[in-house]
Amino acid sequence: MQENTKNRSFIHSIRFQIPLLILCSIAGIILLTLLFNHIYLERYYFSNKEKALEEVFERMTEAAEKDDLSSEETSAVLSAITTTESIDLIVLDAESRSLLSFANDPSLMEERLFQQIVSIRAGVTGDVEILSSEIGKTLQRIRDAKSGFNYLEMWGILPDNSIYLMRTPLESIRQSTRIANRFFALVGIPVALLFALIAFMISSGLIRPLAELSSLSDRMRGLDFTAKFTGRQKNEIGDLGRNFNELSLSLEKSISELKTANQKLMHDIKQKEEVEIMRQEFISDLTHEFKTPIALIQGYAEALEDNISGSEEDRLSYLNVIKEESARMNDMVQKLLTLNHLEFGKTEISMERFDITELIDGYLETAKVRTEEREVKIEWKREEPVFVWSDPFLLEDVFDNYFSNALHHVKGENRIRISVTRNEGKARVCVFNTGDPISEEALPHIWDKFYKEDKSRSREYGGSGVGLSIVKAIMESLHQDYGVVNYEDGVMFYFEAEM
Repeated sequence: MQENTKNRSFIHSIRFQIPLLILCSIAGIILLTLLFNHIYLERYYFSNKEKALEEVFERMTEAAEKDDLSSEETSAVLSAITTTESIDLIVLDAESRSLLSFANDPSLMEERLFQQIVSIRAGVTGDVEILSSEIGKTLQRIRDAKSGFNYLEMWGILPDNSIYLMRTPLESIRQSTRIANRFFALVGIPVALLFALIAFMISSGLIRPLAELSSLSDRMRGLDFTAKFTGRQKNEIGDLGRNFNELSLSLEKSISELKTANQKLMHDIKQKEEVEIMRQEFISDLTHEFKTPIALIQGYAEALEDNISGSEEDRLSYLNVIKEESARMNDMVQKLLTLNHLEFGKTEISMERFDITELIDGYLETAKVRTEEREVKIEWKREEPVFVWSDPFLLEDVFDNYFSNALHHVKGENRIRISVTRNEGKARVCVFNTGDPISEEALPHIWDKFYKEDKSRSREYGGSGVGLSIVKAIMESLHQDYGVVNYEDGVMFYFEAEM
């Protein structure tokens, strides 16, 4: 029943797949972050810098149109923007006098501005890439030959004829991108592994009840309803487990009722076909079997009536014969009634699931006195429960007939060996006794009513020849196998029950 669970590899289990999913998700986030940093971060930064330069240009243009470029208010606004965005700014009037200066090295900024105006490529020069050029402004990227840094510059002429130059460094973003990517790689991998470990621990707690439910469903598939969900979770898994328990009880009850109804239906069908034949056989066998005890009772009763016995001892002997034959007839009548009920389908069959080994234990305990009187050694070892579906009272009757038969015929080593084996969903109970094997001529007839292989010996222990017929009727009503096997040192009878 556990085959599916055993065959499932670890990589196919949820316990492995949940942490793997989380690990892959985190790794994917890290890789995407590194990729976007590498491709888009510098562009995004460059765009922001360009927007910052545009904002400063627009503020200066508005102020120049109002002839308010050197006012304190304009200076404060421009100072805030250039400080926040790391922009160096210098503005000169038409006569090259400084109007505004927000730079670490104003003289260098003036020199760079004059180079642009007069187009002189000497002194502080570098590679220049013009990005855009409009009226009043030129946007360019430049690599300073002295410092080796890249800058984004904007220069041009304002409406009041003043000239300006703005520049902001670009090198830092490239370095920051590399550092950020390295940081993500160094921190992200341990974080991903940590989260995967946490996910594995959490998933183990979640999988444990699911694994129990999986095992429970496998056992239920094999019609084993003894297993119950033991988890105490108060979540949906706990609800599912409790529903499994209720389902198990309902299925067990339904299957028991279904098996009982099915057995009754099969008996009814068979009864209609065999009832007339069984009635005729019953009357014929009963008449034949009662002839001997009736004749004995009649003969000894007439002797007593005619006072043929010469002594009190003879009279008591006659009376004992009459009592014994009457008791034998009464026992036979009871067995015949049992057999009649079975063969005519009058016996109610109640299918239950029970431990057959426990039934055998109980029977042997009650038979202990009989076995000790006969000095018979019983070999029986109960190892583990064997649950079967059947009628426990009928199976006990079958075992009683087998055991009584073995007790009456045991010889030699005086051993009776009892065993229970399992094979392909069936439990087989075997009762073996040492002694003489059954003759080949008698084997086909031992299940017939009133058949006795050794009639004289059967009368010694009160055998009626009905016991094995009762076994046959019971086992056929249960639709299970039964039989006998001869061995050199004895005989083994067996019967089966569905597990």
